[in-house]
Amino acid sequence: MTLKHVFSGLLMLAALTACATHNAVAPKASAPKAKAATQALNLSTSEVKQGYIEHASLAQLYRWYQYYENNDASIDNQLDILDQDIYVKSGLGEGTGHAVYLERVKNIPTTWKNAHDVKQTNVSINDDGSINMSVDITYLNQGILPDGNVRSADLHYTTTLRPSKNVLPVFTKIVIEQKGDGVAPAFVPIYGENRIKSLVHYWLALIEDPARNVEPFAEILADGFELNFSSGPITDMAGFEQWFRGPASSVAASTHKISQFSQSQNADGSYTVSMDFDWQGILPNDQQMVAKTRHQWVVVDNPSERFARIKQVNVELLQPFSPKPK
Repeated sequence: MTLKHVFSGLLMLAALTACATHNAVAPKASAPKAKAATQALNLSTSEVKQGYIEHASLAQLYRWYQYYENNDASIDNQLDILDQDIYVKSGLGEGTGHAVYLERVKNIPTTWKNAHDVKQTNVSINDDGSINMSVDITYLNQGILPDGNVRSADLHYTTTLRPSKNVLPVFTKIVIEQKGDGVAPAFVPIYGENRIKSLVHYWLALIEDPARNVEPFAEILADGFELNFSSGPITDMAGFEQWFRGPASSVAASTHKISQFSQSQNADGSYTVSMDFDWQGILPNDQQMVAKTRHQWVVVDNPSERFARIKQVNVELLQPFSPKPK
């Protein structure tokens, strides 16, 4: 493949990379976005090549919270993210295995409202393929305290995941430590944000995965989906596969960082999502490239499924593909 063909593919790739407690509650709308930063990514080669593993790990993290935040979420999907011998330690106690976990969570009152606001994450990938992820969140609960008061707690997670037969790793250890406790002025639900972030990270993991497996995308693209890329709209899996195995494979490796994320729920239950993707890729000749795109998505959600689904994507190129600054 000549560099001319590679850059032609990158222009078409812009179309896509530009795109790139258990209670049902009203949705939280994310805060309005600030003006997008213009500084390009400056990742190492290993960070680019391992970016899909980080996205896959974060997809599983955001899935973890959904069972506690929506009564319609499936316990089977919760177990799907956990190794059979999962070790969990929290304020509820500690134990190993699916059976112990199930026994514990079945006692959580369904009348509780829970929200988990992720503040900070750190993902590191070990030589054996296992993943260490630490997470800081603010947890809100309405139901524990009397008189409708809302409990607020700062929690720190120390977790380990192992690779699985697909791109998504599974948790082998989750240790939750409380760092602070108080009362919040109001309960703010966050199910919609966590649900959509799990979808976005999974989408990026699949886009970046060097295995180039198109089949998993069928799970996260809604019936009648429309991906409006600069090369033209894609409205079926055959067209998506043609794009994925063509222009999307023009780089040897790539990754994305998400910024300016916001979401709101529409009257019909769907979500409108806006976010910026900072992209860094490596061409077949080892040239490092950067770009920035803005994505506007429409997402539909069935909480009983593993992931929400993409109904529509519109992409705007904010910064064109160019060599990474030295």
